[in-house]
Amino acid sequence: MKSINRKPFEETQSIDLTIGTLVITTILFVLYMVSNESSNILVLASPFAASMLFLNAIMFFHLVDNFIKLPEQRMDIGIKILILLSNIPITFLYYSIVMKL
Repeated sequence: MKSINRKPFEETQSIDLTIGTLVITTILFVLYMVSNESSNILVLASPFAASMLFLNAIMFFHLVDNFIKLPEQRMDIGIKILILLSNIPITFLYYSIVMKL
């Protein structure tokens, strides 16, 4: 029987970016709710949202590139892609709540 020595995909920047984005987005959402829907929070959050969209897109394309180039590590990279994409429904939920208020 042949054993497979599979080296795990050790990159952690995508997880750090996902957690950081989620924490900062949640803090801004809570600040908005606590401040009685102050427009100042929205002014602060707009550039953050644009920059996070840009950074997450760069990380997504980086992970997809590694997914294509490293076939033996596709499982690990695929999980990191799914974790990165998990921010989309959470951010959409926050956006929906803010727009309905």
